[in-house]
Amino acid sequence: MYTPTYFKFSEMTDKEIEKLLSENKIGLTIEEAKKVEDILGRAPTLTEAILWGIQGSEHCSYRSSRRFIKTLPTDAPNVILGPVEDSGVVEIAKTKDGDRYGIVMSHESHNHPSQVVPYEGAATGIGGIVRDVTCMGAKVIGTLDPLRFGDTKNNEWCRIISEEVINGIGGYGNPIGVPNFGGDLYFDESFNDNCLVNVVCIGLVKESEIIHSYVPEKAAKENWDIIIIGKPTDKSGMGGAAFASITLDEDDKEANKGAVQEPNAFLKRHILISTYDLFKKLKEGDNLDKVGFKDMGAGGNTCASVEMVEHFDLGAEIDLEKIHTALDDLHPSVIACAETQERFCWMCHPSLTQMIVDHYNKTWELPKIAANAKASHVGRVKEGNYTLNYQGAKVCDAPAKDITEGLQYVRKYSAPEKSFKEPEIPKTDLTETWLKLLSSENIASREAVYERYDKTVQGITVKGPGIADAGVLAPLIDEKDEDIKYTGVAIKADGNARYGHISPYWQSANALCECLRNIAAVGAVPQALTDCLNYGNPEKEEQMWELVEGIRGLKEAAESIHLKEHPNSPTPYISGNVSLYNESKNGSINPSAIVACVGTMKDFRKAREMQFKQPDSVLILVGERKDECGGSEYYRLFNEYGKNIPMPDFTEVQNQIYAITDTIDEELVLRAHDISEGGIAVTLAEMTMRGDVGCNVDLSGTGNIPTDKKLFTETGGFVLEIDKKDLKSVEEILKKYDINFFNIGTTTANSTIEITDGETRVLLPLDKAKKAWHESLRGKIFS
Repeated sequence: MYTPTYFKFSEMTDKEIEKLLSENKIGLTIEEAKKVEDILGRAPTLTEAILWGIQGSEHCSYRSSRRFIKTLPTDAPNVILGPVEDSGVVEIAKTKDGDRYGIVMSHESHNHPSQVVPYEGAATGIGGIVRDVTCMGAKVIGTLDPLRFGDTKNNEWCRIISEEVINGIGGYGNPIGVPNFGGDLYFDESFNDNCLVNVVCIGLVKESEIIHSYVPEKAAKENWDIIIIGKPTDKSGMGGAAFASITLDEDDKEANKGAVQEPNAFLKRHILISTYDLFKKLKEGDNLDKVGFKDMGAGGNTCASVEMVEHFDLGAEIDLEKIHTALDDLHPSVIACAETQERFCWMCHPSLTQMIVDHYNKTWELPKIAANAKASHVGRVKEGNYTLNYQGAKVCDAPAKDITEGLQYVRKYSAPEKSFKEPEIPKTDLTETWLKLLSSENIASREAVYERYDKTVQGITVKGPGIADAGVLAPLIDEKDEDIKYTGVAIKADGNARYGHISPYWQSANALCECLRNIAAVGAVPQALTDCLNYGNPEKEEQMWELVEGIRGLKEAAESIHLKEHPNSPTPYISGNVSLYNESKNGSINPSAIVACVGTMKDFRKAREMQFKQPDSVLILVGERKDECGGSEYYRLFNEYGKNIPMPDFTEVQNQIYAITDTIDEELVLRAHDISEGGIAVTLAEMTMRGDVGCNVDLSGTGNIPTDKKLFTETGGFVLEIDKKDLKSVEEILKKYDINFFNIGTTTANSTIEITDGETRVLLPLDKAKKAWHESLRGKIFS
């Protein structure tokens, strides 16, 4: 019989506790270790201490942020499932029989693992987010990858991280058969020691076919069983969630590599297809309400299973020896908590247990695909405590909610004493400045990245990355119902971290507004949001303040910008993630809320690209130019941040979105592009990059600011290309929504972009612009 090791923290000195926690890699502070003993009313076992260190981490329990996250709006008539499970679900179409199709959406981070082991860290980030969406009963149909890297010009390790992260995303995402619809990409020295690898995933499911990631209240009385399927548990990823909640230290880099999981994309592909087949079997047998299904991510076997039973204060009994492992004699804490990839947890009515086990092991021959991969019946749901048994001994015995919610904080926070001022920018040749912006790694073409991803694998891609302001897909194209088969779904993620250096509030608010504008620019109506909150150490009052301010910005922007079809409802958040402790001994990252949005359009064939279509069209600027270059790419050229950050009027943003989507739905707009990094000068240039149509623009009257700021301010807005015959109709719609707009010129057959502002004239040949934009990024990040 196994004899568990118990830790009597109450009888130890703080130094003894600190040493013990370090030696056993337990992710608890001294005070938290003592609290766990208080919660249990006895000394915890080694397995319990490790489990609490993982499940009680910021990554799993949101122990510092939970009370603030709860303030975000999450309810709306189009929300099928809010942020209470592994993924949220939002309605995109309704069938004739009243069932609703939903887009399943989830947002995660794999920042620390990607900094330490870039390829595997990024690959397993994709693996985890795909599982999050699959476990809702959905077919995974797309991913996005918002990425933030350090200064590649003077830091070879940052360049290597950039290249390997991108390779990891492609190397994993391509074999599993999921298209990548883009994301966004920024480089900044604040990420030198701590890159951000966020991942967004979407899936398709009918409301009637959703599988929940928790068991029903009756599961204990009906003796539901617990099944672990997939790769055998090994040591990889041990303590990964706790590792994601510590400050990175370069000296610990080698030791931390063990906390990064090892991906197997081809095994994942097999598990996905076999699981889709099981969904079909469960549906045909009318058994969808007799199962629960959950991603095996942070914390491995125990964290997945404990979260499935804690919803109704239930318990479980699991025999760790029944869990299939890759190695003999693994410590029970490793079997319980290692974050080995390519695994799921099923809980089911006992009448389904053998069918599910046989489905994976016999029908789909999982043991033949990878060594010792299989489905194993390992325990049952019960009343009372959550217990783990190993060789006749209990190594964990506690109420499930104590494990999942036992460590929560009300942290102090205070604003830092910072002051900002507008810089004096030297007069420069505006054409040369324009070219420098086009060649900036934060603006230049991302083709070098996109070309490494499979973008069309499922045959539903309408607009791939780089073609339009958002990715557009046709998830219902095989539907027989003509009323919904052309439903288009747009997806995009945004978040400029440089703004966060000046104001965490306006950084997050701008992230949301720009994301919505990108969705609207293709013609889709925003429906729902996710967010990933990437911040520093919450134990430091100023960094905790940054998190609080960031959430406040997300809350107030979403509450002020209402759904177009439901004008009394804020734009809802249906999923999200928090990633804290993004700092090193050299300091914290810039506060970085990254927002993703999903939008819909009735007919994806109306989706608009950004490339100018024809000469002699009218160009309309939506949105006055303002003195808002703070945090801009323009100021970055001069190593300045500035003060005047873009401060969008949320009502104006809402009206712009309503108006733009109306004009596109009525097919009055030829092309549309939002204004963001680099200002209107870069927006116009990007609209010329894939053709030979230039433009002649006059910015006089678009704002009472100097020409350089008029060109490069990042005040939000749009540029629309309109056929002359449709100009009056477009103007009527813009006036209807009280939109501030300007007729600024025309497209031309000339291979130039010409901009005038009073007596100032700037002329940019397209060949120079294209060379700067197309060629600059590739050599900076790829060897």
